[in-house]
Amino acid sequence: MASTIKIALVGNPNTGKSTLFNLLTGLNQKIGNFPGITVDKKIGYSKLGGDKLAEIIDLPGTYSLYPKSRDERVVFQVLADKTNASYPDLMVVVVDATNMRRNLLLYTQVADLGIPIVLALNMTDMAMKEGINVNVDKLAERLGVQVVAISARSNKGIDALKRALLNTSIATQVPGADMLALAPEAIAKSKALLGTDEDYYALQILHQHAHLDLYSTEQHQAFADIKAEHGFESSKLQAAETISRYRYLGSILSGVIVDTGALRKFAFSDKLDRILTNKFSGFLIFFLILFFVFNSIFSWSAYPMELIENGFVWLTEQGHAHLPDGVLTNLFLDGVVAGLGGIVIFIPQIAILFAFISILEDTGYMARVTFMMDKIMRKFGLSGKSVVPMIGSLACAVPSIMSARNIESWKDRIITIMVVPLVSCSARLPVYTLLISLIIPEKMIFGFINLQGLTLMGMYVISILAAIIVAFVMKLIIKAKEKSYFIMELPVYRMPRWSNVLFTMYEKSKTFVLEAGKVIIAISIILWVLASYGPPKRFNEIDKKYALIEAKKDSTAISTLERDKAAERLENSYAGVIGHAIEPVIRPLGFDWKIGIALVTSFAAREAFVGTMATIYSVDNGDEQVGTIRNKMAAAKNADTGLPVFTFATGLSLMLFYAFAMQCMSTVAVVFRETKSWKWPVIQLLYMTGMAYVASLIAFQLLK
Repeated sequence: MASTIKIALVGNPNTGKSTLFNLLTGLNQKIGNFPGITVDKKIGYSKLGGDKLAEIIDLPGTYSLYPKSRDERVVFQVLADKTNASYPDLMVVVVDATNMRRNLLLYTQVADLGIPIVLALNMTDMAMKEGINVNVDKLAERLGVQVVAISARSNKGIDALKRALLNTSIATQVPGADMLALAPEAIAKSKALLGTDEDYYALQILHQHAHLDLYSTEQHQAFADIKAEHGFESSKLQAAETISRYRYLGSILSGVIVDTGALRKFAFSDKLDRILTNKFSGFLIFFLILFFVFNSIFSWSAYPMELIENGFVWLTEQGHAHLPDGVLTNLFLDGVVAGLGGIVIFIPQIAILFAFISILEDTGYMARVTFMMDKIMRKFGLSGKSVVPMIGSLACAVPSIMSARNIESWKDRIITIMVVPLVSCSARLPVYTLLISLIIPEKMIFGFINLQGLTLMGMYVISILAAIIVAFVMKLIIKAKEKSYFIMELPVYRMPRWSNVLFTMYEKSKTFVLEAGKVIIAISIILWVLASYGPPKRFNEIDKKYALIEAKKDSTAISTLERDKAAERLENSYAGVIGHAIEPVIRPLGFDWKIGIALVTSFAAREAFVGTMATIYSVDNGDEQVGTIRNKMAAAKNADTGLPVFTFATGLSLMLFYAFAMQCMSTVAVVFRETKSWKWPVIQLLYMTGMAYVASLIAFQLLK
């Protein structure tokens, strides 16, 4: 049986740590939470050779062991607690070879905690291109650890890193800067209280004990007493430590690094930045990139979506032709298959969206967008760091809300959490694209602008503007004394890692189908039952009515008998009863009772709207089950007016409703978890629902 060792990946942001994690673990990874902490924990498994299996933990990126956010705080919480399930047997410290001096500051800190280390010197190929030559052997000798030159982007040096991990101990690690000199008496008493010989560990506990759940109230008080007795001022000591460590690193790196390209190192990035972060050209380019992305989502996905759509139509045809008639066949084909087909069809669009997001992040452009937006965001009560969760919300609001932990200011963080769900996520994409295909003609403007893609971009722009306006209102309402600040590093521009882009497309599409699919199948089954059965008295009356019509042998009536009977049964089913109950409230928005059913079911997940429509119109068609969901919805007529149900006014009203309404149980749950209060999710649910209703009401009443 293979023995398992725990390995933690530690490093600054933008050092390629996550890329290395993906290389080592491949598809053998999962996401969870650190015990007792609502911070993502990425773990995976890698074979090192022989019978050794490594459990690899990707710790949040941090510049220092002194945390500025909840994510960064996790690093020391894991490394300080030997009873923690994630406590490593050894660490891989990932260092950017193009920026070693700053990166090695974190290395010197974690090395002083007394855990065996391998130093992964990443981006060595880029360093050489920039004229930076590193004497790896000399660096390893001075630090007393194995230093492995790698390039995670190019998959180079990974086997050498695995071999190093098999032969690592703490025996040769050279002590770093003298930390005992910072506060000798306080450290000595802290060591005695902790029962440890590690100076730096004792110093860190004095700094951070208040954030750790390892100690009793009496022990916390004892640490506080030590600090008070010896005038222990954390901020001054941290500054002194940083100076001491950089002085130490100066001696370590002397003769190790030869930088012949110091002047041209960032020349290319600087030239691009002058254009891409300019207050005029920068925003114009960003707008054009957004336009290209959304235009591509419609244009490039058309053919594969058509194949998937036709495939589900064929599957339904074959099912009705070859499976025995009965309840189970109808449940499977008109419930499960119809509902799932309404989601699977959108895989091409989801994959394209995530491909572009991955490319923008990989190239370093997303960091520039964050930088550009900082001044604008501050005027509306947000910081530049709020841009990251907001852009992340193009994919999903749940991880984006969790990423707001990196925002130091409580006020900025709360406002960000409250407005992030307004930014249109991938779950809204199926709703938008389905409705746009019904109400916007498929044509090109000026020969290259896709009108449907332009409309889709408009929905995303509307959602972002709404988030900014709401943030401004909340800035005036929510009071806080603390001031926020924004510090970030702009990485140099790089070519995207195409393997990483493909991996992201695969992972996100799979997650979308599996996560949404579970909800859709459950809702489709429940909905099919509710739509196929109703109060016995009502159904008996409908059966008698149509039996009389059939007995009269009226050829005109009989030709539409099954379709009319199915429509009336649906309207009087349990689902129909629910829909009619809420219809008076939503009719001013242009919605009928069938759309009302979808509004209810899609609270579990917005994308359930498509599955609900697919199920409703499959049940409604009687024996005419064949056809795509778009064709069925396009053919739907208003029983009172005889006009199409999905007019331009109704379609736009419905899109605006989904743009602003919460309609997501997962988001409600994560907001509660992040704020530790029902106050904020309730406020969020109420204001978003109110915005959605008012926007839809105005749009429909003006356009009908």
